[in-house]
Amino acid sequence: MATSMVCLVALCLLSPLLLAGAVVGNPGYGGLFPQFYDHSCPKAKEMVHSIVAQAVARETRMAASLVRLHFHDCFVKGCDASVLLDNSTNIVSEKGSNPNRNSIRGFEVVDQIKVALETACPGTVSCADILALAARDSTILVGGPYWEVPLGRRDSLGASIQGSNNDIPAPNNTLPTIITKFKRLGLNVVDVVALSGGHTIGLCRCTSFRQRLYNQSGNGLADSTLDVSFAAHLRQGCPRSGGDNNLFPLDAVSSTKFDNFYFKNILAGRGLLSSDEVLLTKSAETAALVKAYADDVHLFFQHFAQSMVNMGNISPLTGSKGEIRKNCRRLNNYH
Repeated sequence: MATSMVCLVALCLLSPLLLAGAVVGNPGYGGLFPQFYDHSCPKAKEMVHSIVAQAVARETRMAASLVRLHFHDCFVKGCDASVLLDNSTNIVSEKGSNPNRNSIRGFEVVDQIKVALETACPGTVSCADILALAARDSTILVGGPYWEVPLGRRDSLGASIQGSNNDIPAPNNTLPTIITKFKRLGLNVVDVVALSGGHTIGLCRCTSFRQRLYNQSGNGLADSTLDVSFAAHLRQGCPRSGGDNNLFPLDAVSSTKFDNFYFKNILAGRGLLSSDEVLLTKSAETAALVKAYADDVHLFFQHFAQSMVNMGNISPLTGSKGEIRKNCRRLNNYH
Protein backbone atom coordinates (compact mmCIF):
# COMPACT_ATOMS: atom_id res chain seq x y z
CA MET A 1 0.00 0.00 0.00
CA ALA A 2 2.76 2.41 0.98
CA THR A 3 4.63 1.63 -2.23
CA SER A 4 1.58 2.22 -4.39
CA MET A 5 0.97 5.59 -2.68
CA VAL A 6 4.54 6.66 -3.43
CA CYS A 7 4.10 5.59 -7.06
CA LEU A 8 0.87 7.57 -7.31
CA VAL A 9 2.56 10.67 -5.93
CA ALA A 10 5.49 10.20 -8.32
CA LEU A 11 3.10 9.93 -11.27
CA CYS A 12 1.24 12.99 -10.03
CA LEU A 13 4.49 14.94 -9.88
CA LEU A 14 5.92 13.73 -13.17
CA SER A 15 2.89 13.99 -15.42
CA PRO A 16 2.95 17.81 -15.75
CA LEU A 17 6.64 17.63 -16.62
CA LEU A 18 5.95 15.12 -19.37
CA LEU A 19 3.22 17.40 -20.61
CA ALA A 20 5.43 20.47 -20.43
CA GLY A 21 7.76 19.43 -23.22
CA ALA A 22 4.86 18.63 -25.50
CA VAL A 23 2.80 21.69 -24.71
CA VAL A 24 4.63 24.88 -23.81
CA GLY A 25 5.96 25.77 -27.26
CA ASN A 26 3.27 23.96 -29.25
CA PRO A 27 1.73 26.28 -31.86
CA GLY A 28 -1.55 24.35 -31.57
CA TYR A 29 -1.94 24.88 -27.85
CA GLY A 30 -5.47 26.18 -27.49
CA GLY A 31 -5.11 28.20 -30.68
CA LEU A 32 -2.39 30.30 -29.02
CA PHE A 33 1.32 30.26 -29.83
CA PRO A 34 4.38 32.20 -28.62
CA GLN A 35 5.28 33.57 -32.07
CA PHE A 36 1.88 35.21 -32.63
CA TYR A 37 3.28 38.78 -32.83
CA ASP A 38 6.63 37.98 -34.45
CA HIS A 39 5.60 39.67 -37.72
CA SER A 40 2.78 42.03 -36.69
CA CYS A 41 4.61 43.56 -33.68
CA PRO A 42 8.12 42.05 -33.45
CA LYS A 43 9.22 44.17 -30.46
CA ALA A 44 6.07 43.50 -28.40
CA LYS A 45 7.63 41.08 -25.88
CA GLU A 46 10.69 43.28 -25.49
CA MET A 47 8.56 46.36 -24.82
CA VAL A 48 6.40 44.61 -22.22
CA HIS A 49 9.49 43.29 -20.45
CA SER A 50 11.15 46.72 -20.39
CA ILE A 51 8.18 48.50 -18.81
CA VAL A 52 7.52 45.70 -16.29
CA ALA A 53 11.22 45.76 -15.33
CA GLN A 54 11.02 49.51 -14.66
CA ALA A 55 7.87 49.06 -12.56
CA VAL A 56 9.34 46.21 -10.48
CA ALA A 57 12.58 48.19 -10.00
CA ARG A 58 10.49 51.04 -8.55
CA GLU A 59 8.46 48.72 -6.31
CA THR A 60 9.26 45.02 -5.94
CA ARG A 61 5.72 44.29 -4.78
CA MET A 62 4.47 45.13 -8.27
CA ALA A 63 5.72 41.73 -9.48
CA ALA A 64 3.23 39.93 -7.24
CA SER A 65 0.49 42.39 -8.17
CA LEU A 66 0.89 41.73 -11.91
CA VAL A 67 0.91 37.95 -11.43
CA ARG A 68 -2.28 38.27 -9.36
CA LEU A 69 -3.89 40.49 -12.00
CA HIS A 70 -3.46 37.74 -14.62
CA PHE A 71 -4.81 35.12 -12.17
CA HIS A 72 -7.89 37.19 -11.31
CA ASP A 73 -8.50 37.82 -15.00
CA CYS A 74 -8.29 34.19 -16.09
CA PHE A 75 -10.58 32.83 -13.36
CA VAL A 76 -13.44 35.04 -14.56
CA LYS A 77 -14.73 34.38 -18.10
CA GLY A 78 -11.28 33.16 -19.12
CA CYS A 79 -8.10 35.13 -19.93
CA ASP A 80 -9.77 38.03 -21.76
CA ALA A 81 -8.73 41.20 -19.85
CA SER A 82 -12.25 41.60 -18.44
CA VAL A 83 -10.65 42.52 -15.08
CA LEU A 84 -9.20 45.68 -16.63
CA LEU A 85 -12.53 47.24 -17.64
CA ASP A 86 -13.73 50.26 -15.64
CA ASN A 87 -17.36 50.97 -14.82
CA SER A 88 -19.33 52.40 -17.73
CA THR A 89 -22.93 52.67 -18.90
CA ASN A 90 -23.11 48.99 -19.81
CA ILE A 91 -20.36 47.50 -17.62
CA VAL A 92 -20.13 46.83 -13.89
CA SER A 93 -16.39 46.55 -13.31
CA GLU A 94 -14.86 43.46 -11.72
CA LYS A 95 -12.58 45.86 -9.82
CA GLY A 96 -15.38 46.32 -7.26
CA SER A 97 -15.81 42.61 -6.44
CA ASN A 98 -14.95 41.20 -3.01
CA PRO A 99 -11.65 39.60 -4.15
CA ASN A 100 -10.55 42.77 -5.96
CA ARG A 101 -11.89 45.77 -4.04
CA ASN A 102 -9.10 47.75 -2.29
CA SER A 103 -6.51 45.10 -3.17
CA ILE A 104 -6.07 44.47 -6.89
CA ARG A 105 -3.46 46.75 -8.46
CA GLY A 106 -1.04 47.23 -11.33
CA PHE A 107 -3.48 48.87 -13.75
CA GLU A 108 -1.23 51.87 -14.36
CA VAL A 109 1.60 49.58 -15.47
CA VAL A 110 -0.74 47.86 -17.94
CA ASP A 111 -1.85 51.30 -19.20
CA GLN A 112 1.77 52.30 -19.76
CA ILE A 113 2.48 49.11 -21.70
CA LYS A 114 -0.65 49.57 -23.80
CA VAL A 115 0.25 53.16 -24.74
CA ALA A 116 3.71 52.04 -25.86
CA LEU A 117 2.33 49.15 -27.91
CA GLU A 118 -0.41 51.26 -29.52
CA THR A 119 2.27 53.74 -30.59
CA ALA A 120 4.46 51.01 -32.08
CA CYS A 121 1.78 48.66 -33.45
CA PRO A 122 -1.73 50.19 -33.33
CA GLY A 123 -4.63 47.81 -32.74
CA THR A 124 -2.40 44.73 -32.66
CA VAL A 125 -1.50 43.47 -29.16
CA SER A 126 -4.39 42.60 -26.85
CA CYS A 127 -4.67 43.63 -23.22
CA ALA A 128 -5.18 39.95 -22.34
CA ASP A 129 -1.79 39.09 -23.86
CA ILE A 130 -0.21 42.03 -22.03
CA LEU A 131 -1.41 40.50 -18.74
CA ALA A 132 -0.01 37.08 -19.64
CA LEU A 133 3.39 38.48 -20.63
CA ALA A 134 3.58 40.85 -17.65
CA ALA A 135 2.90 37.94 -15.25
CA ARG A 136 5.71 35.89 -16.79
CA ASP A 137 8.17 38.80 -16.83
CA SER A 138 7.31 39.73 -13.23
CA THR A 139 8.04 36.18 -12.11
CA ILE A 140 11.44 36.15 -13.83
CA LEU A 141 12.43 39.57 -12.48
CA VAL A 142 12.13 38.39 -8.85
CA GLY A 143 14.01 35.13 -9.41
CA GLY A 144 11.31 32.79 -10.69
CA PRO A 145 11.19 30.50 -13.73
CA TYR A 146 10.92 31.41 -17.41
CA TRP A 147 8.25 29.98 -19.69
CA GLU A 148 7.17 30.59 -23.26
CA VAL A 149 3.86 32.47 -23.21
CA PRO A 150 1.39 31.26 -25.86
CA LEU A 151 -0.16 34.40 -27.40
CA GLY A 152 -3.09 35.39 -29.59
CA ARG A 153 -5.79 36.16 -27.00
CA ARG A 154 -8.31 38.87 -27.77
CA ASP A 155 -10.11 41.15 -25.32
CA SER A 156 -13.59 40.70 -23.90
CA LEU A 157 -16.60 42.87 -24.72
CA GLY A 158 -17.85 42.71 -21.13
CA ALA A 159 -17.10 41.95 -17.49
CA SER A 160 -18.69 39.80 -14.79
CA ILE A 161 -18.68 41.04 -11.22
CA GLN A 162 -20.75 37.99 -10.28
CA GLY A 163 -18.09 35.71 -11.73
CA SER A 164 -15.40 37.64 -9.91
CA ASN A 165 -17.25 37.28 -6.61
CA ASN A 166 -18.00 33.57 -7.08
CA ASP A 167 -15.23 31.98 -9.16
CA ILE A 168 -11.95 33.32 -7.74
CA PRO A 169 -10.66 31.09 -4.90
CA ALA A 170 -10.94 32.89 -1.55
CA PRO A 171 -8.54 32.80 1.44
CA ASN A 172 -11.19 31.15 3.63
CA ASN A 173 -12.49 28.63 1.07
CA THR A 174 -12.28 24.96 2.03
CA LEU A 175 -9.84 22.85 0.04
CA PRO A 176 -12.64 20.96 -1.79
CA THR A 177 -14.13 24.32 -2.83
CA ILE A 178 -10.76 25.57 -4.10
CA ILE A 179 -10.15 22.34 -6.04
CA THR A 180 -13.66 22.54 -7.53
CA LYS A 181 -13.09 26.13 -8.68
CA PHE A 182 -9.90 25.02 -10.43
CA LYS A 183 -11.38 21.86 -11.95
CA ARG A 184 -14.32 23.82 -13.35
CA LEU A 185 -11.76 25.66 -15.49
CA GLY A 186 -9.87 22.55 -16.56
CA LEU A 187 -7.10 22.84 -13.96
CA ASN A 188 -6.05 19.95 -11.72
CA VAL A 189 -4.69 19.44 -8.20
CA VAL A 190 -1.09 19.98 -9.33
CA ASP A 191 -2.17 23.36 -10.72
CA VAL A 192 -3.85 24.19 -7.38
CA VAL A 193 -0.68 23.63 -5.35
CA ALA A 194 1.81 24.96 -7.91
CA LEU A 195 -0.15 28.18 -8.52
CA SER A 196 -0.65 28.66 -4.76
CA GLY A 197 3.14 28.86 -4.72
CA GLY A 198 2.76 32.28 -6.31
CA HIS A 199 2.24 33.37 -2.69
CA THR A 200 6.02 33.15 -2.32
CA ILE A 201 5.97 36.86 -3.27
CA GLY A 202 3.73 39.74 -2.31
CA LEU A 203 1.74 41.12 0.58
CA CYS A 204 -1.67 40.38 2.07
CA ARG A 205 -4.20 42.41 4.05
CA CYS A 206 -5.07 41.65 7.67
CA THR A 207 -8.72 41.19 6.74
CA SER A 208 -7.79 38.14 4.61
CA PHE A 209 -6.46 36.10 7.54
CA ARG A 210 -7.87 37.69 10.73
CA GLN A 211 -10.29 34.80 11.22
CA ARG A 212 -7.33 32.40 11.69
CA LEU A 213 -6.02 34.49 14.58
CA TYR A 214 -9.20 34.87 16.61
CA ASN A 215 -12.08 32.66 15.50
CA GLN A 216 -11.12 30.00 12.94
CA SER A 217 -13.89 27.51 13.77
CA GLY A 218 -16.51 29.81 15.25
CA ASN A 219 -15.41 28.96 18.80
CA GLY A 220 -13.38 32.10 19.47
CA LEU A 221 -10.07 30.23 19.17
CA ALA A 222 -7.12 30.64 16.82
CA ASP A 223 -6.42 28.11 14.09
CA SER A 224 -4.69 25.19 15.81
CA THR A 225 -2.55 24.51 12.72
CA LEU A 226 -0.94 27.97 13.02
CA ASP A 227 2.44 28.16 14.78
CA VAL A 228 1.80 29.78 18.17
CA SER A 229 4.66 32.28 18.03
CA PHE A 230 3.83 33.20 14.44
CA ALA A 231 0.19 33.79 15.43
CA ALA A 232 1.29 36.03 18.30
CA HIS A 233 3.47 38.04 15.92
CA LEU A 234 0.57 38.45 13.45
CA ARG A 235 -1.84 39.59 16.18
CA GLN A 236 0.46 42.54 16.95
CA GLY A 237 -0.35 44.09 13.57
CA CYS A 238 -3.73 42.50 12.91
CA PRO A 239 -6.02 43.29 15.86
CA ARG A 240 -9.43 41.73 16.46
CA SER A 241 -11.01 44.82 14.93
CA GLY A 242 -9.53 47.65 12.86
CA GLY A 243 -6.38 47.58 10.76
CA ASP A 244 -8.11 45.77 7.90
CA ASN A 245 -5.63 47.07 5.34
CA ASN A 246 -2.46 46.48 7.35
CA LEU A 247 -0.12 44.50 5.09
CA PHE A 248 1.85 41.34 5.85
CA PRO A 249 4.20 39.27 3.66
CA LEU A 250 2.62 36.08 2.32
CA ASP A 251 6.07 34.53 2.72
CA ALA A 252 7.56 35.81 5.98
CA VAL A 253 11.08 34.59 5.04
CA SER A 254 11.65 36.04 1.55
CA SER A 255 8.60 37.94 0.32
CA THR A 256 10.45 39.74 -2.50
CA LYS A 257 12.11 36.62 -3.96
CA PHE A 258 10.41 33.92 -5.97
CA ASP A 259 11.56 30.70 -4.26
CA ASN A 260 10.07 27.71 -2.42
CA PHE A 261 10.03 29.15 1.12
CA TYR A 262 6.25 29.43 0.81
CA PHE A 263 6.07 25.62 1.01
CA LYS A 264 8.69 25.39 3.75
CA ASN A 265 6.64 27.91 5.75
CA ILE A 266 3.50 25.80 5.39
CA LEU A 267 5.36 22.76 6.76
CA ALA A 268 6.37 24.88 9.78
CA GLY A 269 2.79 26.05 10.48
CA ARG A 270 3.64 29.49 9.10
CA GLY A 271 1.42 29.67 6.04
CA LEU A 272 -0.38 33.00 6.26
CA LEU A 273 -3.77 32.17 4.74
CA SER A 274 -6.12 29.37 5.62
CA SER A 275 -6.09 28.46 1.90
CA ASP A 276 -2.31 27.97 2.21
CA GLU A 277 -2.41 25.78 5.30
CA VAL A 278 -5.20 23.46 4.09
CA LEU A 279 -2.89 22.29 1.29
CA LEU A 280 -0.95 20.44 4.00
CA THR A 281 -3.67 19.51 6.48
CA LYS A 282 -6.72 18.52 4.43
CA SER A 283 -5.47 16.23 1.63
CA ALA A 284 -2.72 13.62 1.32
CA GLU A 285 -2.41 14.44 -2.38
CA THR A 286 -1.87 18.17 -1.91
CA ALA A 287 0.33 17.56 1.16
CA ALA A 288 2.63 15.35 -0.93
CA LEU A 289 3.03 18.17 -3.44
CA VAL A 290 3.73 20.74 -0.69
CA LYS A 291 6.49 18.50 0.67
CA ALA A 292 7.90 17.81 -2.80
CA TYR A 293 8.09 21.51 -3.66
CA ALA A 294 9.62 22.34 -0.25
CA ASP A 295 12.32 19.75 -0.98
CA ASP A 296 12.98 20.63 -4.62
CA VAL A 297 12.77 24.23 -5.83
CA HIS A 298 13.47 23.13 -9.42
CA LEU A 299 10.44 20.83 -9.40
CA PHE A 300 8.29 23.69 -8.10
CA PHE A 301 9.61 26.04 -10.79
CA GLN A 302 8.86 23.50 -13.55
CA HIS A 303 5.34 22.87 -12.29
CA PHE A 304 4.61 26.56 -11.68
CA ALA A 305 5.69 27.46 -15.22
CA GLN A 306 3.51 24.73 -16.72
CA SER A 307 0.53 25.65 -14.53
CA MET A 308 0.81 29.30 -15.59
CA VAL A 309 0.61 28.16 -19.22
CA ASN A 310 -2.38 25.97 -18.33
CA MET A 311 -4.10 28.86 -16.55
CA GLY A 312 -3.32 31.26 -19.40
CA ASN A 313 -5.17 28.92 -21.74
CA ILE A 314 -8.53 29.18 -19.95
CA SER A 315 -11.19 30.04 -22.56
CA PRO A 316 -9.20 32.55 -24.62
CA LEU A 317 -11.02 34.61 -27.22
CA THR A 318 -9.35 34.03 -30.59
CA GLY A 319 -9.96 34.67 -34.27
CA SER A 320 -12.76 37.20 -34.70
CA LYS A 321 -14.13 36.92 -31.14
CA GLY A 322 -13.87 39.95 -28.88
CA GLU A 323 -11.66 42.84 -29.97
CA ILE A 324 -8.20 44.35 -29.53
CA ARG A 325 -8.87 47.24 -27.15
CA LYS A 326 -7.08 50.51 -27.82
CA ASN A 327 -7.45 51.39 -24.13
CA CYS A 328 -7.47 48.45 -21.73
CA ARG A 329 -9.96 50.16 -19.39
CA ARG A 330 -12.77 50.53 -21.92
CA LEU A 331 -14.29 49.01 -25.05
CA ASN A 332 -13.45 50.50 -28.43
CA ASN A 333 -17.07 51.66 -28.90
CA TYR A 334 -17.03 53.34 -25.48
CA HIS A 335 -19.54 56.17 -25.05
